Amino acid sequence: MDCKLPQSATPLIPFHLEHIVARQHGGSDDPAGLALACDRCNAYKGPNLTSIDPDAQAIVPLFNPRAKKWEDHFELRRGQVLGKTPVGRATVRLLNMNAPRRVELRLAAGADVTEIRIDYAPGYQSRT
Repeated sequence: MDCKLPQSATPLIPFHLEHIVARQHGGSDDPAGLALACDRCNAYKGPNLTSIDPDAQAIVPLFNPRAKKWEDHFELRRGQVLGKTPVGRATVRLLNMNAPRRVELRLAAGADVTEIRIDYAPGYQSRT
């Protein structure tokens, strides 16, 4: 789901092919419904489709890399992923994107550059 943790930061733990919408909620194995995710994002997301924006305390959908642009919802600052919108804040919170070890790995891998992108699924282009 693109927490900006480069695969090179965890070379012994491969990224997971994640269903953006879990199969139990009608998602499919079609490449358009899949995204690469680090093991932590995949574990924290689970089958969730929504979360609570910590600022507004409102239920909002999670970030969908097929329908939204990363830059519109997040920014990377000093190794931390910051949510700029309700969707971004809710996603950062639910996926625990700023756990200390994840921030440390981003910084060590030089992932504090917003141009670093992770493919959402092999051979598939995200919307820009």
